[in-house]
Amino acid sequence: MPLLYHYPLCPHSRFVRLILAEYGVAVELIEERATDRRPEFLSLDPAGRTPVFIDDDGTIVPSAVIAEYLDETYGAQQGPQRLLPPEKHARIETRRLVDWFNVKFFEEVTSWLVTEKVYKRFSPQGGAPDMDLVRIARANVRHHMRYIGYLTGARNWIAGDRLTYADFAAAAHLSCVDYLGDAPWEEDEAAKHWYQRIKSRPAFRPLLADRAPGMTPGPYYAELDF
Repeated sequence: MPLLYHYPLCPHSRFVRLILAEYGVAVELIEERATDRRPEFLSLDPAGRTPVFIDDDGTIVPSAVIAEYLDETYGAQQGPQRLLPPEKHARIETRRLVDWFNVKFFEEVTSWLVTEKVYKRFSPQGGAPDMDLVRIARANVRHHMRYIGYLTGARNWIAGDRLTYADFAAAAHLSCVDYLGDAPWEEDEAAKHWYQRIKSRPAFRPLLADRAPGMTPGPYYAELDF
């Protein structure tokens, strides 16, 4: 069985977990705090980041490469349910938006919130969250929420008329923000309705069962209709 080293509130891990679940690929999950810098984990990925995927073809990192590998390995068998569309322009738009969320959204929102509110708990230095960074992330997420609303207001899903990797990338990051109680669902109704739809998919259920030690999820985290 394939292995996935992940952390429950790592958005890139969640992105890969959603793809695996949507494709029905059974995987053994191994929880890993990348901040621990374990030598055994660094031997798998010298960059020391989650997720790390291991199967018969070897060790695959980072999440963008894992997603491409899963498309090559499982996507072609999915027909119209393929999450990276076969059409050239649809693939371009899907990849653009995956990069938007896994890079831009991460740098402007998720990285700061998860680092300040979660990872600092396990840091040897400890310390309280830097609330200036938290406030910046909370302000930034509103812009991204409106962008999701703009996209889903004009399309059926984020990248077009079908469900793609782009939806799972966006949902992975927003689910972390929602867990931490920082998702401004009142900001855009179209974004909220899109998230309710993707949150209701069976692939999402394992994420809704995740719990971070000592941290209660936000009030809407496990609610499908909120």
